[in-house]
Amino acid sequence: MSNPTFQSSIDELLAVLTASAELGSAVEAAGEAIVQSLLAGGKLLTCGNGGSAADALHLAEELVGRYSVERRALPAVCLNADPTAITCICNDYGYEKVFSRGVEALGKAGDVLVGFTTSGNSVNVIAAFEAAAARGVVTVLVAGKSGGSAKGMCAHEIVVPSENTARIQEVHTLILHQWLEAIDATTWPERLP
Repeated sequence: MSNPTFQSSIDELLAVLTASAELGSAVEAAGEAIVQSLLAGGKLLTCGNGGSAADALHLAEELVGRYSVERRALPAVCLNADPTAITCICNDYGYEKVFSRGVEALGKAGDVLVGFTTSGNSVNVIAAFEAAAARGVVTVLVAGKSGGSAKGMCAHEIVVPSENTARIQEVHTLILHQWLEAIDATTWPERLP
C-alpha cells in the first residue's frame, strides 16, 4: 500500500519540474557564467539561509572537492560555512550584513556570487547582491515564488515557479547539479590564470 502523502509530494514535484523546464536557458546561461569566471581565474561565492544555506554549501564544496569526475580543485567559498565569521559579523554588524561583509572581503570583479533564497526576500542575500554589484561580481539569484525583492537585481535570475518551499529547494538542487555537470564537462587547465 502506497503512502498517499508521499505520492502527492511526488505529483507536486513532477508538476513543478515540468513548469521549471522553461528555466532551461536561464540555468544554462548562469552555468556558463560560472564556468567562464572559473576559467578566467575567478572564484565562486555562495550564500543562503536554512535549507538554502545547505544548497550554497553543497555547490561550493563540490567545486573544492569534486562532483563526478576527477579534475583540479576549483576556487569556491560558501559565505554561510564559517560559524565564527557568522557570529562575529552578526554580533558586530547585524544579521543583514552576514554575507555582504564576506563579499566585501573576498569578492573581486569577474567572480560570481550565487545567492539562494526561496522567497527572494532574504535581506542578507539582497545585501550580498548589492555588495557584489558594487565590486563587479556577477550575481546569480536562485529563488522561487515571485522572486521577491531580489528579482530584478541580478545578472542571472532563476525563479522556480512554485509557492512550496520544499519543492522550490528540490528544484534548486537539480539546478546546482546541472551546473556541476557543466563544470565537470569542461576541460580544466592544470593551473588557471
